[in-house]
Amino acid sequence: MKKNIFTLCIVFMGVFTVQAQDAVVKGRVVDTHSSEVISDVQIHILSSNFEAKTDNEGLFALTGSDFPQGEQVLVVSKNNYVTQSIPITIQNGKTINLDPILLAIDLTELESQIGVINLSDSELDGDMGGAATNVSGLLQASRDVFLSAAAYDFSATFFRPRGLDNADGKVLINGIEMNKQFNGRPQWGDWGGLNDVQRNREFTMGLKANDYTFGGLAGTTNMVMRASKYRKSARISVAGANRSYQGRIMASYHSGLSKTGWAYSFLASRRFGNEGYIDGTLYDANSFFASVEKIINDQHSLNFTAFYTPNRRGRATAITQEVKDLKGIRYNPNWGYQDGEKRNSRIRNIKEPVFMLNHYWDINEKTTLNTNIAFQTGQIGNSRIDSGNNRNPSGNYYQKLPSYFLRDENPTSYDYQQAYLAEQEFINDGQIDWESLYRGNANSSTGNAAYIVQEDRIDDTQFSMNSIFNTQFSENIYFNAAVNYRNLQGEYFASVVDLLGADGYLDVDYFGDGTQNNLQNPNNFVQEGDRYKYNYELNASVISGFAQAQFKYAVVDFYIGANYAQTSYQRTGLFENGYFEGERSFGDSEKVEFSTYGIKGGATYKITGRHLIDLNAGYFTKAPTMRNTFANARQNNDIVENLTEEKVQSVDLSYIYRSPIVKARLTGFYSGFEDATDIGFFFTQNALGADENNAFVQEIVTGIEKRNVGVELGIEAQVLPTLKLKAAASVGQYIYNNNPNLYLSSDDFGEAGNDIPTQGLREVALKNYHVAGGPERAYQLGFEYRAPEFWWVGVTGNYYSNAYLDISNLRRTSDFYTDFDGQPFNDYDEEVAKELLRQEKINDYFLVNIVGGKSWKIKKYYVGFFATINNVLNQEFITGGFEDSRRANYRQQIEEQNRENGPLFGNRYFFGNGTTYYVNVYVRF
Repeated sequence: MKKNIFTLCIVFMGVFTVQAQDAVVKGRVVDTHSSEVISDVQIHILSSNFEAKTDNEGLFALTGSDFPQGEQVLVVSKNNYVTQSIPITIQNGKTINLDPILLAIDLTELESQIGVINLSDSELDGDMGGAATNVSGLLQASRDVFLSAAAYDFSATFFRPRGLDNADGKVLINGIEMNKQFNGRPQWGDWGGLNDVQRNREFTMGLKANDYTFGGLAGTTNMVMRASKYRKSARISVAGANRSYQGRIMASYHSGLSKTGWAYSFLASRRFGNEGYIDGTLYDANSFFASVEKIINDQHSLNFTAFYTPNRRGRATAITQEVKDLKGIRYNPNWGYQDGEKRNSRIRNIKEPVFMLNHYWDINEKTTLNTNIAFQTGQIGNSRIDSGNNRNPSGNYYQKLPSYFLRDENPTSYDYQQAYLAEQEFINDGQIDWESLYRGNANSSTGNAAYIVQEDRIDDTQFSMNSIFNTQFSENIYFNAAVNYRNLQGEYFASVVDLLGADGYLDVDYFGDGTQNNLQNPNNFVQEGDRYKYNYELNASVISGFAQAQFKYAVVDFYIGANYAQTSYQRTGLFENGYFEGERSFGDSEKVEFSTYGIKGGATYKITGRHLIDLNAGYFTKAPTMRNTFANARQNNDIVENLTEEKVQSVDLSYIYRSPIVKARLTGFYSGFEDATDIGFFFTQNALGADENNAFVQEIVTGIEKRNVGVELGIEAQVLPTLKLKAAASVGQYIYNNNPNLYLSSDDFGEAGNDIPTQGLREVALKNYHVAGGPERAYQLGFEYRAPEFWWVGVTGNYYSNAYLDISNLRRTSDFYTDFDGQPFNDYDEEVAKELLRQEKINDYFLVNIVGGKSWKIKKYYVGFFATINNVLNQEFITGGFEDSRRANYRQQIEEQNRENGPLFGNRYFFGNGTTYYVNVYVRF
């Protein structure tokens, strides 16, 4: 018995001794001004792998026997707070209790981020979604030097990190995916103007481990819009700018969590302007947000969030060099004066309210289950003038420009006279003549309009739900899983917006032989508000699942994840098109189904606390978007031939260095895409491979392969407590990696009522051409000064190069060099052809940006302003553009390029803004 007692004492003393040798660093973090505890604060011992986060009570604890001993630095950090570096002395067997640790809100950082979100409005809810990067997500990653540059400066030039489209990224709100199923892109206009409630963002770059979803190559952003996650506060701000809108007012209030477990948040804002930097681009937007949450008990919480952001914006368009030389970069041909006011014919109108119900269940300390339901409805409309077969009323129509009158080889004196008159008319006006359109309609003997304003409408109703499961199996192993379901019912149609004084409009195809647009209602004389031309539904459903395991250890962290999805689409024709009679256009199409999957994995090896190696890799398949599934959804049920899932592979490798003074990241990346599909719509004069063979066509390109490869570098040095130097660079190459297949579809390829064929499959020579979409290379040098008195200023110089115009696919097919008989042109010269087909490289350019602000604390009020000036030197630059496919064969291009006074159908360009400003003044309490 004594022996057993002695043994137990030895064991007990051994355990006690081991525990006594542990060092303990613990504490509580609270807000300096409100004295409220702060959760999710990152705690780590500098230059080590030991870290923790504060819990809901603001508490943290680090315990271990292998901590670095002696004098160390404990780093306490959280987004939008000033980072604290606390000297401590660690000894095994000793406990350090830091209670409280006070964190102050970083007003300069907070307001700078708010400002950048506002500055990015033209990208976030504009029409250049394909070229614009996921700026919103990158803001959350601003602690990463390179991504900070991409968000704050590079985005103004439509630079795309790693050459990726924003359809390659995922945007979530409260765990629900917001990317549109029609084109795969997030519709930023659905939550524009909600800046003050978009600060709680969780961002992961690329395919790195994410707690909510498998993710996308361009990263994943989850905007947390829960009432309980907003600190008790109120904020009023007023902003002025000359970029997309001229003014903005915003007010928000957050109650914070009450003692009874209730929290609520409200926001209202208005953005307005008769025009932005580009002429005639009106801006009329209102935004409303409400969120209410009830903490039912320690385990359950229920949150309801709703937002509605109706907005109208006047659109601009790409212009030729001739037009730019005559009218400048602000010129916009889409507007004209009516009754003394500017009226834009192309208005984008978005009204899509969103409602969400979120249930949060803390099953235990280590396991949570989040279930979400979302409902979105409403409409997106894009207006334009429908001129039937009458002359295009646009101010920059090619027959109104000087080059048209000098198009012949030897212009006469009369030609020069007409060209001069056209030039003067265009310089002095060059806009839509609305009064002439009304006069033309008034002169109609039948009351049938010659011109009307139509709207291409998308009325979507989408239901989404998911459950997201997270658990911690052990101290080092975490598991995430999710199940998602989305169902979309969309109505797509043209609607008459304005008859421009006429009695009605006969619904037939004016470009053809008067074929009926709807055989179910022939010779329909439509009125304002009526549907005409095309009318169909698209239905889509997606069921997907995702699972991921994360392993976190002292020296290495790694993860592995997988997903699977089942996607189905179906078109239902509500009009029976006269060119495609019966089931080919009317009723249900064949149901199209896709099965997709993905796997990913990655690891972070911590060489030391300062040196890390990070690797991420993945392979996954994607269903084509609805836009790229149906060959000509407006007219028929035809499905793209040989349609299949897109295959994507990706890998990136990073070296990361972090010290109290220097932070740096160097990344090499590769992404490969196979079996992509793209559909274009345009008018061409050699649709059948012969000269002057006019047709509106659908150009379907399948089997596209692309390769994106490059390096990223970001480095910053806190050389003084108030001065930071920074540099960033991206050098990439984004090219087509094969020669895919192309075919054309059009109602001009046969007689109405017959089985209209497509125009045969041919190869399009795209290999080694560059994929258009912003500069492939971007470089930045800059500094940031932050004074102790809460004022700050930053200056960056940014250099961009290797941007290319989007090429015409049709010019790279056999149509380019073959005559109507299928034989090569007898005057075809390969060397001349190479020059004609050379992809235009946009000139390099250099931009300087200045940003700064000042904030004050006056009793309980925070007052401040944020201001920025972009393109300080007023540099003129091109952000993108495309080749014209109207005249796409060898002889036509020879004629176009050899015109002494410029081509009739030259390349079209998007020009960047000159010097722009933004100023925001706010009061927060």
